[in-house]
Amino acid sequence: MTSSSNRFLSRNGPPHIATLILLSGLSALGMNIFLPSLPGMAEYFQADYRLLQLSVAIYLATNAVIQTLVGPVADMMGRRPVILVGLVLFLLATLGCIYAPTAEIFLFFRMCQAIVAVAMVLSRAAVRDMYSADKAASMIGYVTMGMAVVPMIGPAIGGGLDEIFGWKANFWLLIILGVATLALTWLDFGETAHKSGKTLIAQFREYPELIRSPRFWGYSLSSGLASGAFFAYLGGAPYVGSEVYGLSPAALGIFFGAPALGYFAGNFISGKFSIRFGINKMVLWGCWLNLAGIALSLLVVLFGWGTVYTFFGFMTFVGLGNGMAIPNATSGALSVRPHLAGTASGFSGAIMLGGGAGLSALAGWLLTPGSGPAPLLVIMLLTALGGLASILLVLYRERQLGM
Repeated sequence: MTSSSNRFLSRNGPPHIATLILLSGLSALGMNIFLPSLPGMAEYFQADYRLLQLSVAIYLATNAVIQTLVGPVADMMGRRPVILVGLVLFLLATLGCIYAPTAEIFLFFRMCQAIVAVAMVLSRAAVRDMYSADKAASMIGYVTMGMAVVPMIGPAIGGGLDEIFGWKANFWLLIILGVATLALTWLDFGETAHKSGKTLIAQFREYPELIRSPRFWGYSLSSGLASGAFFAYLGGAPYVGSEVYGLSPAALGIFFGAPALGYFAGNFISGKFSIRFGINKMVLWGCWLNLAGIALSLLVVLFGWGTVYTFFGFMTFVGLGNGMAIPNATSGALSVRPHLAGTASGFSGAIMLGGGAGLSALAGWLLTPGSGPAPLLVIMLLTALGGLASILLVLYRERQLGM
């Protein structure tokens, strides 16, 4: 295990925590900064809104595939070179999005943008390289604050940029931040992994070792299904905000960040208390909070009391629960087989984002004029229940094994 003591801007030691936060933040920003612009982008490309809404689902689906592949590659080659190549490809894909002449070509380059998943996967794997399981959960909580702060401010910035400069300004911002992240990674990210020395085929042959582990599945599904509520929200909330509640792009960007506000708080709680209470309790409490926020929001809507404030306000509980559940469940999944940390990070992330892609597309498909937010909340409720059931099964199995 690599020592965690390191100097900032040194390629001879492990990366500084600030570098890891920026890497995870860039990945999160690419996911949602442009969402308030979707109605305007549909008009620009003279395409149906639902076609442009697929930009979320295909990004998540491609992200899931990449995460499955990048783990074994990084275990074989190391974290640093894979991240650097991924960032360069992300910049090229972002330029493609800016200059795309049609909606279909835009969606193609949007799919290619998902290569930035390497930044999220390998920043978490680097943490597991550097720390033990409970400490890793704490540090992952801090690292994934980048995934909390950025979604909190990203849509608001994106909505403002759209109104002033148009939707392409969002992607130019990604170019600027991508170049800065690439430079910082080059200067600061020293290798954290002990390269396996195995061929890529040999690395992939170790996947069954993870697949046969019930604890890996329990942690991965609790993380994936709990976060599924958020991914369904990503797919459906732009429609609910703009079509149901009549929000402008700038206002939608501000309201849209409500879950990220809770996610930031949940990540902070994880960073402070995961070592004290253990990862299993943190995941359990997070799943309960996630479920409670969605259930309350759905009840308010069913009783006819729903407003833009209640809908987005209750989403902070979704973010709070996810901020507690995801870093701890991720640490649990990576700790099942520590020598396969990169592979586990990629496969666990693929489970999360593959399900998120489907839920995002389903939410966009079910929301129609006159439906209100209820279909979206029902999808979110079912996935939250699945996340809770998964961690309860982990706890049950541990009691059986006397762990």
